[in-house]
Amino acid sequence: MLKISNLSVEYKGNLALENISLHIPKGSCTGVIGPNGAGKSTLMKSILEMIPTKSGSVTIDETPLKTFKRKIAYVAQRSEIDLSFPITVFDTVLTGTYPNLKLFQKPRKKERQKAEHALHKLGLDNFKERQLSALSGGQLQRVFIARALAQEADYYFLDEPFVGIDMMSEKIIINILEELRQNGKTIIIVHHNLHNVKAYFDYLVILNKKLICADYTAQSFTNENLQRAYGEVLGDIIIKESEG
Repeated sequence: MLKISNLSVEYKGNLALENISLHIPKGSCTGVIGPNGAGKSTLMKSILEMIPTKSGSVTIDETPLKTFKRKIAYVAQRSEIDLSFPITVFDTVLTGTYPNLKLFQKPRKKERQKAEHALHKLGLDNFKERQLSALSGGQLQRVFIARALAQEADYYFLDEPFVGIDMMSEKIIINILEELRQNGKTIIIVHHNLHNVKAYFDYLVILNKKLICADYTAQSFTNENLQRAYGEVLGDIIIKESEG
């Protein structure tokens, strides 16, 4: 179980997250939702120690997160990735194996096979020699998911993975994530499209700088919680559209 205790993050004197405490069950596919500026990506980056926190702690099974670094895979928003860097699809996916290598150790046949397998799972066999800059948004996202797969992690953190991708890529990625969940992996996704929340996630974290709710989707995806996060009118519209 991933446990967050009294987590606060401050930017330029303003609280971006305020006293967040929650737990995420092992083996769940958890969606982190909330309005723009709610602190969703900030929560993910603070969990992963990518940004400093004002207070709080994060543990997995009562053990500090840093102990599990090799078993944590992170897929950033595509807008944060420099696509001008000259690297092929295969070499990008191969870097997913690096956290499990020893210092100065080069990838061996075993690591290259892991990368090949991950590419195949994401339907990218014919793209492995292409440069990242030559890919569509959906193809790129599948590359980064394949890179995470090659790491063979236990925890997968994905920041807005479905933004700007085609329907086929989204379906492929969802099927891969469901397979990971069925194999006991824990998946945490920052998500913005609320119309597919019920279909994609079995657990939800709802934020608006403060924690609104953290619970199984059936209990948390309610009119009351969405109104608290998004405002009364918008929350009501979201529920009606998701049920339609």
